[in-house]
Amino acid sequence: MRFAGAERPAHGHRSRRLAVASALSAVALLFATPALSQRLPKDAEILDGFETVIFGAELRGTFSDDSYLKRFAVPVRFRIESKAKLDRAPAIRAFVRQMGRQIAHLDTGMAGREESANFVVHVVDRADYQKVGREIYRNPFYRVPGNCIVRSVYGRGGISRSDAILVSDEGEALFRRCLVEELLQGLGPLNDDADAAQSVFNDTSLLTSFGGYDRLILNMLYDRRLEPGMSRKAAEPLLPKILAETKRRLRLR
Repeated sequence: MRFAGAERPAHGHRSRRLAVASALSAVALLFATPALSQRLPKDAEILDGFETVIFGAELRGTFSDDSYLKRFAVPVRFRIESKAKLDRAPAIRAFVRQMGRQIAHLDTGMAGREESANFVVHVVDRADYQKVGREIYRNPFYRVPGNCIVRSVYGRGGISRSDAILVSDEGEALFRRCLVEELLQGLGPLNDDADAAQSVFNDTSLLTSFGGYDRLILNMLYDRRLEPGMSRKAAEPLLPKILAETKRRLRLR
């Protein structure tokens, strides 16, 4: 893993004000409420979507059978490692707090000074994306795909570590999208779903916030009736009741 890079100093008071304003803008936009709310898909579609993102993986191991439920079984402690010019820490910390508030039975927080982190958020400018990705994958010849990515290490006992790489210098929309998608995906929904229009786990959607559909998926995933390593066959009989109860608790329809 790489070490955190030193932040470059801003030139003059005006540059510092612009950097602070940009960071605050990112936090405000991240939590902005859409003007029009969307009704959720039918229950059958939600259950199909849940099984797609939970029992699959976008980047699979070559010889492994990983078609089982993957999530953290322990508190998730985040650490930020940044090589980017712009300070993105306020937005990241705010989203970590939001996930802790909005996903039941998930304990999230920033790692303390003497505490080890099991979810590291690497913030980079585009020029460092491949370099940092190769360090995370421990492969000097790897070509890191996408505009941002998360790598999770997991087994049947759960996810032991996730590393997300977020690109900072290609606009607020891309950063917000990367922040929400990769941090949520690193909690367990490791596959994409091209049919889920209301989800950030769909590369064709333009969503940049933690919407109702994805809150439903994450709350179902961390329901105590489900366990890391559970097969699709074992989980399926439980899912309709978990879905109905989660929708009522979140007041989603």
